[in-house]
Amino acid sequence: MSIQDILLQQLANGLILGSFYALVALGYTMVYGIIKLLNFAHGDLYMIGAFIGFLFLSVLSPLIGDSWVGILCSMVLSMIAVGLLGVLIQRIAYQPMLSAPRLSILITALAVSMILSNAVMAFTDGEYLAFSTDLGYEGLEFGNVFVTYTQMVLVGAAALLMTGLYLFVHRTMYGKAMRAIAIDQDACRLMGIHVNRIIALTFFIGTSLAASAGIMAGAYYGSIHFFMGFVIGLKAFTAAVIGGIGSIPGAMLGGLLLGLLESFGTQIPFIGTEWKDVFSFGILILLLVFKPTGILGRTEIERM
Repeated sequence: MSIQDILLQQLANGLILGSFYALVALGYTMVYGIIKLLNFAHGDLYMIGAFIGFLFLSVLSPLIGDSWVGILCSMVLSMIAVGLLGVLIQRIAYQPMLSAPRLSILITALAVSMILSNAVMAFTDGEYLAFSTDLGYEGLEFGNVFVTYTQMVLVGAAALLMTGLYLFVHRTMYGKAMRAIAIDQDACRLMGIHVNRIIALTFFIGTSLAASAGIMAGAYYGSIHFFMGFVIGLKAFTAAVIGGIGSIPGAMLGGLLLGLLESFGTQIPFIGTEWKDVFSFGILILLLVFKPTGILGRTEIERM
């Protein structure tokens, strides 16, 4: 393969990987923008979404098959179920801690993460589960570059979800309420906005997007594991910081950029796949040194 073919192939790989990062990073940045919480349990909700989607697909496959129709139905049901789980976690674990010091709610988020991951580990005995589908490996060839239909559909679905979220936040009253709460919660209460309800909606949307990424990753890689949310949780948080934590377009941009950096970084001499994480987090450190707020982030001034 020529250098051009390698670059095009890595571009396709980077877009699919970046789409997963971006969908999970959106949940991080939405929650942080609303209540200034780094929800470290978000990667585990991505993992829960993959397992719940696997259960739904196992039930639905005898009826409608395990092709795109079955995966789509399973993804929608998984998004709803994990979204409700996210709201439940917010009500039980996070809402009572909103007035507590930030360190307390951060430790609570870590505790929730450990509960979710260890619960799934106990149910699955720590084993990998085969996420079998009937998608096949057909695709299109562009010279020596091969892109499967699965890759194209997954990137398109991720783009559709991200576009829908952007329009929801910027074109609806609920989205306007979210942006207002991110600025001043007390003023929103005085204006009659039900702050807790909007926060719960934010958790529902964020965890639903993480669940969609989870079932997409299961269908793409063909297996799921209780530990699969840990690494992508760190990567998605990195993507959110790169784009500018609290910025929805920044999370999208950061996720895609991180996916492309990882894919192209594996082609750099002396880096390869074993050094891709070092390369990614090294880029994060350099970015934070020269632009601490991220690409699209803004400097916040806290009022005393």
